[in-house]
Amino acid sequence: MNIKSIQNLVSEAMSEIKTINADEAYQKFEKNNCNLIDIREINELNNTGRVEGASHIPRGMLEVYLDPNSPIIQNGQVDKNKELILFCAGGVRSALAVKSLKEMGYEKISHIDGGFAVMSSSGFKII
Repeated sequence: MNIKSIQNLVSEAMSEIKTINADEAYQKFEKNNCNLIDIREINELNNTGRVEGASHIPRGMLEVYLDPNSPIIQNGQVDKNKELILFCAGGVRSALAVKSLKEMGYEKISHIDGGFAVMSSSGFKII
């Protein structure tokens, strides 16, 4: 049995996905050109704050909530025609999540290098 380490999984994901920095994400967010999605757990948001204007979809429910037939997609809460920009605390979970959503067929998708840890210094308002 060959079980991959988290480092191997992330390394593979990083070679297949688009990574942007927090400043690039902020520019897209300010122009309303993306869906900014926080995939951290609710306790993380409660402990460190949340990014104003970002949607919260916990990593564990991401594929379910972003299924094309889900209410979040059907009611337009997430605009599937705009780029999805995912972030977590530091960038590991969001890298794996972007890879998974690419496998679902999402094409305009990226994640923020450094995640929430670097976003407040890039203009994002933390509430």
